[in-house]
Amino acid sequence: MLGRVIAAVAIFCGLQLGWQALGDTRIHRWVVDDATVGVAVAIVNHVTPAVNAQARGITMHAVGGGLNIVNGCEGTETWFMLCSAFVVAPLARRARFAGLALGTLVVFGINQLRVLALFYAIRNDAELFNLLHAVIGPIAVVLAVAGFFYGWMMHHAAPPAETA
Repeated sequence: MLGRVIAAVAIFCGLQLGWQALGDTRIHRWVVDDATVGVAVAIVNHVTPAVNAQARGITMHAVGGGLNIVNGCEGTETWFMLCSAFVVAPLARRARFAGLALGTLVVFGINQLRVLALFYAIRNDAELFNLLHAVIGPIAVVLAVAGFFYGWMMHHAAPPAETA
């Protein structure tokens, strides 16, 4: 078990360092500008068209307040944590890849909900924004993804070997 934990931490650190090394590349811009900001703006404009939000790089612009998606707010750290857990988990290959694929959607969806909550909060209540941004949002995302991983493991993990 300790070996799995050490391996997961090493994998997480490697993924995080790799992400940081990407800097301002096409991949980084796609994840932040398109997949995070662009999707959030599309949802805002679908749910509340009067807001008329616009995506401009890392920023969700709108009259009445906007939101910048800076490093760490795009959900990659949580996804790296999930990837690390799935790599070291005692799962069959098919269960590992299916769990990671579904987990990717879970991370993306939960992070989008967090971004939307922050967008609406900053426009209406600065104290709520600070609480959501610094405490509730990060904890909720990690707990939800950890819950997904736990549920997947309970359903798909290989049974422990019997000892004589």
